[in-house]
Amino acid sequence: MKKALVVDDNTNNLTLEKDLLEIAGFEVFTSENATDGIAIAQKEKPDIIVLDVRLPDMRGTEAASVLRQDKQTSDIPIVFVTASVMAGGIEEIKNITNSGFIGKPINTRTFAKEISQFIK
Repeated sequence: MKKALVVDDNTNNLTLEKDLLEIAGFEVFTSENATDGIAIAQKEKPDIIVLDVRLPDMRGTEAASVLRQDKQTSDIPIVFVTASVMAGGIEEIKNITNSGFIGKPINTRTFAKEISQFIK
């Protein structure tokens, strides 16, 4: 079973994304902030990390940089889920290796499939 980690401080988004991935057959871990998310990623080594860009403790892109610097998590694909895809934000995401993004509101019918495409 593939493992996914979803990090989002909005409980509704978190629950929705978790449910959609579970229906698609993932084992899902969740976190409402980047710090806990990083710790879970290091412990569970998920196949994919779904990361909100705006988190209470640090930006998702900062969390991604931390994950990329740790050899245990450096190869895990990261998908940013964000409502605010500004030009600067896209540049920020493009600088992170093995990552992509999905805009909010997510398409509930295709979300799990879109996420799966990032898993090598």
